[in-house]
Amino acid sequence: MSTLAHVFEAAGLSTIVLASMKEVVEKMVPPRALYCEFPLGRPLGRPADAAFQRDVLERGLALLDATGPVLETHPEVIEADETPLSCAIPPRFDASLAPAVDEANGIRAAYDRALAARGVTAVGRAIDADTIPAALDVLNQWAEGASWKEVALPGKNTVAVGHDIRSYYTEAALELADGPPPQGRAAEAWFWEETEAGKTMMAARKALEAQEAPFPFWFYMAPGHR
Repeated sequence: MSTLAHVFEAAGLSTIVLASMKEVVEKMVPPRALYCEFPLGRPLGRPADAAFQRDVLERGLALLDATGPVLETHPEVIEADETPLSCAIPPRFDASLAPAVDEANGIRAAYDRALAARGVTAVGRAIDADTIPAALDVLNQWAEGASWKEVALPGKNTVAVGHDIRSYYTEAALELADGPPPQGRAAEAWFWEETEAGKTMMAARKALEAQEAPFPFWFYMAPGHR
């Protein structure tokens, strides 16, 4: 959207960007932007809250008089508010392994059942199911301070590997979940908030940022609103 803003401005149209990812808008520098720390896909904030959404729009429109690049921040932060999927993860089996690695091993039977039932899987963009534990082991090492340059990640591409890990967990969760199929972002919330894998990926992401790894290498490992 920031790129389009520059295009429209060059054509003589005034624009306002409602930005969900501050790092991106800071790099793209659109003429006018309102950074809203809301979940992705909700640029106006709370669904069905007309007063709140009007406030967001009014704050954005108030920037129209700005003549130079301006970036304002909406004062309210909305955390991911989806109720996580109800899914019991098998207990720890091998305490000698990193928690995320042991967890991934523990849900393998559920993943295999899901694969047998559906015949297809979204895992495989960068690594296969057999490599998930090894990838999580590397992510755990990064989270604990290991250099990403010295400890190589299987599959190499952090974004694609992250996709495979999340797909592996989501497909296993559909076999383990209680109740009806998950709605909205319930499975996403479960992965990032309830699993050791999600916590490890976020810790690795933060460590990569601290090591000054290339921005795309770490930033896109997780949804921008997380």
